[in-house]
Amino acid sequence: MTKPASRTPVILDTDIGSDIDDTWALAMMLKCPELDVRLVSTCTNDTVARARIVAKLLETAGRTDIPIAVGTNFHNNRYDHQEAWVAGYELADYPGLVHEDGVDAIIRTIMDSPTPVTLVCIGPLPNIGEALRREPAIATNARFVGMHGSVRRGYGDKPEISAECNVVNHTPDCQQAFTAAWDMTITPLDTCGLVRLDGEHYQAIRHSDDPLLMALMDNYRLWLEAIDGRSESFETQSSTLFDTVAVHLAFTTRHLVMQRLPIRVTDDGYTVIDQQAGKPMQVATQWADLEAFRSELVERLTSPTILPT
Repeated sequence: MTKPASRTPVILDTDIGSDIDDTWALAMMLKCPELDVRLVSTCTNDTVARARIVAKLLETAGRTDIPIAVGTNFHNNRYDHQEAWVAGYELADYPGLVHEDGVDAIIRTIMDSPTPVTLVCIGPLPNIGEALRREPAIATNARFVGMHGSVRRGYGDKPEISAECNVVNHTPDCQQAFTAAWDMTITPLDTCGLVRLDGEHYQAIRHSDDPLLMALMDNYRLWLEAIDGRSESFETQSSTLFDTVAVHLAFTTRHLVMQRLPIRVTDDGYTVIDQQAGKPMQVATQWADLEAFRSELVERLTSPTILPT
């Protein structure tokens, strides 16, 4: 894929190391010529441990030009689902820039940009809530794209809505982000919860000799073994790739049905349609062509990594 004349500056805020879909999303982002990745920030729990995964992936991809921002660290729960992959690798080994105050790095990256930044959030939002508290003006030079919520369908495509993980964890910060003055686009479970790769799609990723995809597969195997002690599904299919849809929405809405809906985050972590108190935002409520998205996702992942100019 060739780079377009104008690329969208983006920040990825991720809780990589919990669910493997964040690793898929980062790999996808590095393959998108439409996106100019300015910063990757890590959120929730042991953000240093998460940053080590980001650093090694970026180094594997040849993208050490991308700075890493270590987000607010809450405690030492390391989320060691992918810890074995970074054994012996420390942040000091990363040849690129590492910001210890990740929230400040998010603020400065947004405020210093001559064009609005797209903030792609694929985890809970403590970094974003704190950034808004420190500098509310970031909302005037950023657009929010998130994998958040459950509007009409829940986990497993159930007809009851769910308190989705990225919302129910650090709910007050999510409420702050969902009432800020920026334009917002979200993929709730209604759409992102349906994305898996299997068959030829999955095998194209599994058998790739691309170093980044080989690292992705190594992490996927380790993650499967860590969460249930076995990895049988590694041979045949991916897990649910929720976060890849947020990366997609950073540059296009094709393949999705979008609705402008007033969304409010409740105190118990639900995203509800509220005509009186909700913030209007673009919501990916259905797939227009899920199979086309799967094909495009594989095409992007198997294309060359976008290298810095």
